Amino acid sequence: MYRAWESYDHCMQDRVASFRLPARIQDLLLALFVTVMQVQGTVVRNSGQPDVVLRPLSDLGNLGYLLLIVSGAALAVRRRHPAAVFAVTALTSVVYYGLDFPDGPGWLALFVALYTFTAYGDGHRTLQLAGGGIVALAVVWLIAAADVEPPAAVGWVYFRIGASVMSAALGESVRARKHLATQALERAALAERARDEEARARVDAERLRIAREVHDTVAHAIAVINIQSGVTAHVLDKRPERVRESLEVIEQTSARALAEMRAILDVLRAESSSDDVTDGGGADDLEPRAPRAGVAQLDDLTARAREAGLEVTIDAPPPPQPLPAAVGSAVYRIVQEAITNVIRHVGTTRVTISLQYSPDTVEVRVSDEGRPTLTTDPRTERQEQPKGPGHGLTGMRERCRLLGGRLDAGPLPHGGFAVTARLPVTPTEATTV
Repeated sequence: MYRAWESYDHCMQDRVASFRLPARIQDLLLALFVTVMQVQGTVVRNSGQPDVVLRPLSDLGNLGYLLLIVSGAALAVRRRHPAAVFAVTALTSVVYYGLDFPDGPGWLALFVALYTFTAYGDGHRTLQLAGGGIVALAVVWLIAAADVEPPAAVGWVYFRIGASVMSAALGESVRARKHLATQALERAALAERARDEEARARVDAERLRIAREVHDTVAHAIAVINIQSGVTAHVLDKRPERVRESLEVIEQTSARALAEMRAILDVLRAESSSDDVTDGGGADDLEPRAPRAGVAQLDDLTARAREAGLEVTIDAPPPPQPLPAAVGSAVYRIVQEAITNVIRHVGTTRVTISLQYSPDTVEVRVSDEGRPTLTTDPRTERQEQPKGPGHGLTGMRERCRLLGGRLDAGPLPHGGFAVTARLPVTPTEATTV
């Protein structure tokens, strides 16, 4: 509804703008109007008066008419050349009254030029020039009116001085308001860009978090399925009773992986729907719907690891106080990735998982005893050393870094490998995963 009204409002504004004349045509019409008013008004005002007091407009080759016409016609280019138009109208006024031509509305062009000069100027410098011009004009007008009788008739001089000051002040007021409006629009545009960038950053962070969830879920499931499929192929003829057990593990593991993937896809669909409705809304709205795993789910994870053939010992007491969701999820995913690496690169071995809490940190350690020297387990026989570093340790380090923690990983002196992560209990806002 709001977008429909906004579209209608823009349409109406476009229609109004289409009926507005171009600025050049507006200035031409204004110049024509002012020129006619100056000439016609001066002629009417001085009709029937004796020409012995003031010089008639037709004197000196119709110079009076020419000065009135030039000052009015100059307004046709007032927006493109405001300083030049002000200079022309001021000069024609000096010449006109200096030669004692009759009084009339010959000041219209000057007042419009003064307004335009300050309205389209640069502020302080323009005001100084306008003020200097008004002072010079006031001097010329006062000198021209020195011999006017009666003395009360010189009131037109003070009217022109006051009107000139008001025209300059009005133009400066308009310029200042336009400048403030421009600054406000720029600040609004900057704030809008900042909000858009923040929204995009939060959505990107949410998508990165979901990508980690996908990696951890799929990698763990594929590793378990790979081990069990190897067992099935090896014992198919020798121990057929073991085949059913391996296939059940494969079925359960794949079903759990599919369920987690469906949950992740639901989050992605919700994110796309939120983007359509809110035009790029923040990722915080999606957080409650995201699949969350924590310390409480470690028992299920170790149970699946035992089904894959690992001997798992876990020492994970409940935390003395509830952990933040990001920290609990990171603990779960680090343990999951560490177990996945053991299954993928070692095979059947003994794994020890321990959690230790302190007032400020939680430490999780996953260690294994390494590949047995002699073994007949088919899952071990099928394992090969990795050809290069994978993304598991990199992903775990990235999780710890985003939470302000640290991860240490390396071989143990007596054989095997250990992964130790220390995470702050209260992660900063900028490091939410």
